[in-house]
Amino acid sequence: MPDFDAPLWILIAHGLTLLLAVATLVATLLPLLRETAWWIRIFDFPRLQIVAIALLTIGGALALGWQELPGYWGLGLMGALGVAVVYQAFRIVPYTPVASKQIGDSTRADGKRHLSLAVMNVLQYNKQGAKALAALQEVDPDLIMAVETDQWWYEQLKPLEETHPYTCHEPLDNTYGLLFFSRLPLDKCEIKYLLDDDVPSLHGRVQLADGQTWVRIYGLHPKPPAPAESKTSTKRDAELLLVGKEIDRKEEPTIVFGDMNDVAWSHTSELFRRISGLLDPRVGRGLLPTFHADHLLLRWPLDHVFVSPDFKVDEMHRMPYVGSDHFPIYLKLSYEPQDKAEQEENCEQADVEDFQEAEEKIQEGFEEEDEEEEEEATKPEPKKELTT
Repeated sequence: MPDFDAPLWILIAHGLTLLLAVATLVATLLPLLRETAWWIRIFDFPRLQIVAIALLTIGGALALGWQELPGYWGLGLMGALGVAVVYQAFRIVPYTPVASKQIGDSTRADGKRHLSLAVMNVLQYNKQGAKALAALQEVDPDLIMAVETDQWWYEQLKPLEETHPYTCHEPLDNTYGLLFFSRLPLDKCEIKYLLDDDVPSLHGRVQLADGQTWVRIYGLHPKPPAPAESKTSTKRDAELLLVGKEIDRKEEPTIVFGDMNDVAWSHTSELFRRISGLLDPRVGRGLLPTFHADHLLLRWPLDHVFVSPDFKVDEMHRMPYVGSDHFPIYLKLSYEPQDKAEQEENCEQADVEDFQEAEEKIQEGFEEEDEEEEEEATKPEPKKELTT
C-alpha cells in the first residue's frame, strides 16, 4: 500500500492513478459481454482513447513506484493494464496502414467502371448548408447520401439535382431523414422502414457508366445506442444484419454505406461482414474517424462503406468540416470483377454459430420494436386543458 505519511499530493496521485486503472480495465472488459444495453455497448467506440489512458496510467504508476509496492498488487495492476493495451491494440491495428489491405488498390484506368460516393451526416440543426453543398460539389461524386436531412436541408442541397438528376429522398424532421442523389441511372430505388417506423433506409440499384453493370446499393442510418435515442443496440444491430442476410454472398456487385452509428471493430460490424461477405476499405488504410468533428480527442469511425470483392479502391479520404458533428467521407471504387476470386480470400468466413446469432439478433430487434409499439399504444393521452 502507499505510504499514508506521504505528502497529500502524493496520496492524491496514487488515488487518481488507481481510479484510472480500474476505469480502464472496466472499459476494456465490459464490451466483451454480449449485452446490448447502451451503457455497455458505448465502450465499443473509444478503443484508441482507452489505449492512451492505459499507457498514461502505466506511466503514472511507474513514476509513483507501484512496481516496488509490497504484495505485488501494483505490479499486478500494471500487468493487467498491459494486457488491456495489447487487446485493444489487437482490435485497432487492422484499421491502420500497418495491416494488409482487405481491398486492393485500383489497377483500372477505364473511368466507365469507376464509381465514387460521398456519405455526409449534415447534423439536422446545423445551418451551414452552403458549406455542405460546396464540399459535395467540389468532390463531385457519382453518388451522394446525406442523412439527418429535413425539408430545409433538401432545399439547401436541391441544386445537386442539376448534376445528379436521379434521386430517392425521404426528408424528415426527426434527425433520420435522408437524401440520395445520383449522376448514374437508378433502378427500383426505394425507401424502406426495416424496423423503426421512423427510420428509413435506401434500397436499389445503380448502373455504372459502362451502361452494362448494375450495382446493388443500400444506404443505412440506424439509431445509436444512447439514452436519448435507443436504450439498447438491439435494433441497430438487427437492421445491419437484416441487410447482411439479404446480401449473403450474392453474386451481384454490392455497396452498403451510411452512418451506421457503430465502429468498424465492433462485434456486430464484424458479424455483418462475415454474414454478407462484404469487405471494409478501411482495413489496412487507416481509421479515418468521422465523429466527433468538434472534439479532436474523442473521435472514432461511425460512417462506413462496405463493398463486395468485385471492387478495388481508387481513392478514399475524409472530407472537410461542414459544420456537422460528423466529417463526410469520400470513396472512389473501381469495378474489377476479374480479381473477385482473389479478393474473396480476404472475406471473413461465417460459420453456423454466426448465422444463428444473426437470426437471434434480428428476432430480438423485431420483438423490441413490437414492445415499444405496445408501450406507445398504452400511454394515456395528454389531458386537454379546459378553456373559457
